[in-house]
Amino acid sequence: DVQLQASGGGLVQAGGSLRLSCAVSEFSLDDYAIAWFRRTPGKEREGVACISGNDDSTYHTDSVKGRFTISRDNARPTVYLQMHSLKPEDTAAYYCAGFRSLAGRNRYHYCNEFHRYNYWGQGTQVTVSS
Repeated sequence: DVQLQASGGGLVQAGGSLRLSCAVSEFSLDDYAIAWFRRTPGKEREGVACISGNDDSTYHTDSVKGRFTISRDNARPTVYLQMHSLKPEDTAAYYCAGFRSLAGRNRYHYCNEFHRYNYWGQGTQVTVSS
């Protein structure tokens, strides 16, 4: 079975940094788009960042551009979310997720088609204090 294991959350002061890790197993990162989502009570789940499997293209939602960076290491295989300049509004449970992005012969879905994600890891809590 496809498995994703998120880790790296914690408590940090505003302006601090954290790096989240999503270890994947039973599939190749080349075939799957991987994303980080976050959820806070009372709000809809939000796609924060994603990385494509076929060409390493990335997407970051506007609220984290310039502060968060998604990357991957195929050898491990692990996807990271490096977070800098954290703000209290970044406080949330963060989840990594994946979907097989091959859409047809030499065609791939974009990684920010967030409705397609169907494999989910457990959440890791990020709390940013002011």
